Amino acid sequence: MAEAITIARPYAVAVFRLAKEKNALAKWSEMLSFAAAVAQDAQMRALIEDPKLASADVERMFLSVCDDRLDETGQNLIKLLVEYGRLALVPEVAEAFEELKALDEGTLDAEITSAVKIGDAEVKALVGQLQIKFGKKVDATVKVDPEIIGGIKIVVGDTVIDASVRGRLQELAYTLKG
Repeated sequence: MAEAITIARPYAVAVFRLAKEKNALAKWSEMLSFAAAVAQDAQMRALIEDPKLASADVERMFLSVCDDRLDETGQNLIKLLVEYGRLALVPEVAEAFEELKALDEGTLDAEITSAVKIGDAEVKALVGQLQIKFGKKVDATVKVDPEIIGGIKIVVGDTVIDASVRGRLQELAYTLKG
């Protein structure tokens, strides 16, 4: 939903600037991640979206679930989001914050997909090669997908490196069709 991220981005930028100023990016990342998980819970989502519930009650319940996982500034963010009817946007705020944090740290996210489980040493070697290729730190997640038949497929941002058997077969079929 493009509109939600557009509304959430200014909150994320403000939080990012505050976190950067206080040298607390990791702390804010943790707090926002937890708050996003709470906001995405089905029961909490129902409470947030219930028009019969007063915003003060929603705020109280949300903060009671978060308990000590949010510091005073984190709680103030939740109160502000509740006040403006934007509490449902916490996941988008967290996502936008993480993008800003990754950009600031020069980190790229990579998704490595293989047909079989690959070892930590192989993953480490792949990440090392990706860091050399892109000139940035790479955080990799590894998935197993037997449908690629063999080899690996790596997605880093808009770049796709498809060295899978399935990808090669598709490429061959495309070539043969002319």
